[in-house]
Amino acid sequence: MHGQASSTVRRDRFGILTFHRCINYGSYWQARCLVEGLRSIGADAVLLDHASVAIERAELRCAFRPTLPMRTPRSDFPAYARKTRTFRQAFAQLPLSPAFPLDQPETMEDYDAVIVGSDEVWNLQHPWYGGCETFYGQGIAARLVAYAASFGNQNAAWGLSDHWARRLRNFSALSVRDDNSRSIIKAALGHEPALVLDPCLQFPPPTRARASEDRPYVAVYGHGFPDWLARYVRRWADGNNYRLLSIGYRNDWADEQRIDAGPEEFAELIARAQAVVTNFFHGCVFALLNRQPFVTAPSAYRFNKVRDLMALLGTQERMVTEGTSDRDFSRLLDAPIDECAEARIVARRTQSDRYIRQALALRS
Repeated sequence: MHGQASSTVRRDRFGILTFHRCINYGSYWQARCLVEGLRSIGADAVLLDHASVAIERAELRCAFRPTLPMRTPRSDFPAYARKTRTFRQAFAQLPLSPAFPLDQPETMEDYDAVIVGSDEVWNLQHPWYGGCETFYGQGIAARLVAYAASFGNQNAAWGLSDHWARRLRNFSALSVRDDNSRSIIKAALGHEPALVLDPCLQFPPPTRARASEDRPYVAVYGHGFPDWLARYVRRWADGNNYRLLSIGYRNDWADEQRIDAGPEEFAELIARAQAVVTNFFHGCVFALLNRQPFVTAPSAYRFNKVRDLMALLGTQERMVTEGTSDRDFSRLLDAPIDECAEARIVARRTQSDRYIRQALALRS
């Protein structure tokens, strides 16, 4: 109307600082689910597109030789190359900020708050991100909030030095996704952070169609499985006339190697499977999302986060050992997760939603 000033209310802008360019299904999906989930509840959020030549080289080395110290057959390199190209195409579709050097966070655009997490953003043992102070908020002028951050395989018993503890005291809100990380912060800062769900469980990706298959299969996700687990799975699959399909990595004891699967295909293959065998954290997460039977025998690197996820949701029996009986093993791979586990996920979603809305001052 003439003579009446019009005004618009500026929305707060949020940047998400995480590992969003890793050639890793879990890293990709946790980043995508967090940014899309925050947008779905009214947050103007983007992934902060940090860049580092050294880290990009490390990612590429890992992408082509992911199963070190085991040798990667040269015949697998074309499949790993296709996988890498598919990931890069997926990265380009994410809502990204303008790129900036990882070691120069002061050059990023202005944001009202920067959300650090999810993933192992505080893991000082990470092979190439470990010790990066940007993930501890150094050099970032915006208000700092952590969502579902993790110390990964950095054990609580090792403690956290004053140097890193001082960095975490600059956060206005702290939350983690596993009890190991919660114990580290409690010991270092004197108070407990909130315990929230991984973004994939908090903001589930779109439901995947369960296309029919000529022969049912079991999804194998991970690498470096112990021989005893391979024997268990092989025996059970043969007894049920299931083929074993290895996703993303070579496992010679599987019937088919789908090494070149991109992140979308990974989610679809997990959703269609009769059961899931994994030693990765997000293998468990996607089995839980699809309410599928699964077993896990996490590697030493992933033990903390898998153990704590199973304890959080009451699914500890799905962590199998060499001493697990054939009968129990079969029962676990025949039975989907129970209603109690689903109820725990729903309850944690409510708590996690309350945390993120309060931390970012979002309306319910």
